[in-house]
Amino acid sequence: MPTEPNVTPELVAAHGLKPDEYERILKLIGRAPSFTELGIFSAMWNEHCSYKSSRMHLRKLPTRAPWVIQGPGENAGVIDIGDGQACIFKMESHNHPSFIEPYQGAATGVGGILRDVFTMGARPIACLNLLRFGSPSHPKTRHLVGGVVAGIGGYGNSFGVPTVGGSTGFHKAYDGNILVNAMAVGLAKADEIFYAKATGVGNPIVYLGSKTGRDGIHGATMASASFEADAEEKRPTVQVGDPFSEKLLLEACLELMKSGAVIAIQDMGAAGLTSSAVEMGAKGNLGIELDLDKVPCRETGMTAYEMMLSESQERMLMVLTPAKEKEAEAIFRKWGLDFAVIGKTTDTLRFVIKHGGEVKADLPIKELGDEAPVYDRPHVPTPKKLPIDAASTPAPMPNADALLRLLASPDICSKRWVWEQYDHLILGNTIVAPGGDAAVVRIDDGPKGLALTTDVNARYCFADPVEGGKQAVAEAWRNIVAVGGRPLAVTDNLNFGNPERPEYMGQFVGCLEGIGEACRALDFPIVSGNVSLYNETQGAGILPTPAIGGVGVVDDVTRAATIAFKGAGEDILLIGATSGWLGQSSWLAAVCKREDGAPPPVDLAAERRNGEFVRAAIVARRATAVHDLSEGGIAVGLAEMAIAGAMGATVDTLPAGPVHACLFGEDQARYLLTCRPGDTDAILRDATAAGVPAMRLGATGEDALRLPGEQPILVAKARDAYENALPTYMAGDCPEAYK
Repeated sequence: MPTEPNVTPELVAAHGLKPDEYERILKLIGRAPSFTELGIFSAMWNEHCSYKSSRMHLRKLPTRAPWVIQGPGENAGVIDIGDGQACIFKMESHNHPSFIEPYQGAATGVGGILRDVFTMGARPIACLNLLRFGSPSHPKTRHLVGGVVAGIGGYGNSFGVPTVGGSTGFHKAYDGNILVNAMAVGLAKADEIFYAKATGVGNPIVYLGSKTGRDGIHGATMASASFEADAEEKRPTVQVGDPFSEKLLLEACLELMKSGAVIAIQDMGAAGLTSSAVEMGAKGNLGIELDLDKVPCRETGMTAYEMMLSESQERMLMVLTPAKEKEAEAIFRKWGLDFAVIGKTTDTLRFVIKHGGEVKADLPIKELGDEAPVYDRPHVPTPKKLPIDAASTPAPMPNADALLRLLASPDICSKRWVWEQYDHLILGNTIVAPGGDAAVVRIDDGPKGLALTTDVNARYCFADPVEGGKQAVAEAWRNIVAVGGRPLAVTDNLNFGNPERPEYMGQFVGCLEGIGEACRALDFPIVSGNVSLYNETQGAGILPTPAIGGVGVVDDVTRAATIAFKGAGEDILLIGATSGWLGQSSWLAAVCKREDGAPPPVDLAAERRNGEFVRAAIVARRATAVHDLSEGGIAVGLAEMAIAGAMGATVDTLPAGPVHACLFGEDQARYLLTCRPGDTDAILRDATAAGVPAMRLGATGEDALRLPGEQPILVAKARDAYENALPTYMAGDCPEAYK
């Protein structure tokens, strides 16, 4: 048995613990920790597991509603969607691992989030993601995009769950620190949800799934530190996934849950065996005793330290009913998976680890989590930026040319190259596929479905964190509404820079203020999520990127709306007020090569009023196509609808103001809606009665998009600009709009 090294100040620092935190440990346990105990504290007290810089601010978020069954604090959030059914969902990050090893980093991110969902007793039905890469001109970007997309597809496709939606963007701020956020959604019976709280003294603790190896050791610690010049040397901390083993684990777990054997269950995710065991015991006010000699290992000579910190994939920890232990083992053996009783629950409130006949750790279990530091980090608000005057911001090129450039730009162009590598149709329930405002997935062959989306505009959040946070939630809400869904709840993934820098902590606090305000105003509570801090490389932080995953219910999927024009001669209506807001817009960034000004303000009352009006039009079948307006404004929205429907449109009228600002401004709370001419007057009258701004812009038809005062743009030409940009870039060329 290898001798454990002595704990030195250098070793403490290497584990990411500050001197004052180490003093806290000494005071807590009354002695110097062993090497294994130091590793356990490092795992439990790092930012990724303890939320020590964010916890006090997260408490301010709205997490309750009559339909919320389980809010933050479990493996995933749970909401009641009616008919005795529950939707279980969560989003998490795998940012640092994906930068170091893009395929495995992204793949295991998908695997981890799927486990969070089926740990609760749900069968996963859909995955989504939110990806942010560096500048297209950066030498690593192509490699990272290719690896991440392949990893997501490789895991999700093999596991057998459709990847139905997502968001992919580019910005130089992510050059050294990409974002890979994965979201999973599952279904379960509302009265058959499983939790991590252990109960009963002397019950067996069972290790399930794949064997433990040395991959992923210190993965959670790495996720809680910024990147320096040695980022590539952290490759061994990236886990290696096996989607086929995970599929077996899913089926075995769901079968075991039906047997009545499961008392508590916890995924071995970040910090592996350490966090899963501690959380189960602490939540149940019980002690945990583990004998690591019984842990199934795929490598010889593993130490207690390595086993406790390994983040090998496809593993679960359960507390089982003793009388059903043999039945449980038979189920797992049938599926070809490891099943090992490695410990028991106790009444000592101690976390005791034994290996080779020696006690390697003996720690107070509640304090491992409860006594983790909680920091009120200094933070400064982001200075407000002045609005941009559209009239004094001339268009550098004709609006038709600007539209083609925007359609080919990295953030707006079609991401078909990405999502066609994902199986988005497997299981046969995808009603609205990627490429629209939100995905729609049918539930159990019935009329009902789920509307799913991920959203954030990081430029807005950087310019004004409060407004940007509000807009991220409002955009998710609009996308669900635009397919006819009732928005119900949110999961988030809060990606920010170093919280020890007051300006970055100010971004975090500001975004949470905006997110909380929007969630309260829209009855859109946050039921799960993740915080990813220290996203910076050699002192340069990412844009503040609070990703929002939204979930809603579509009562009848046959009435779900899509963005495609459906027929010639239909009227095009604009819902919502337009001022021509250009600050932080895609037009300003892609056409003028500027990122300045204040982002568009978010009127949450207008968001709700306009959205409920649009949803009512969809449900009544008066709207034949709907598209929410965001990046690129009216012009890009019209072009996307025309491309999706392979049909042109003529715009006769625009809101008052400079034409380029009306076409490309990004005012919020707006939608484009098409309808049959016979319904137009009634819709406009109803809008006036509801206090919803609405106007007719023009009509669909022919093969070109005709904007006021501009040369017609053939839909085929717009489609080529939109669809070809990303494949051309990934093939090794660099389209003009990508430069």
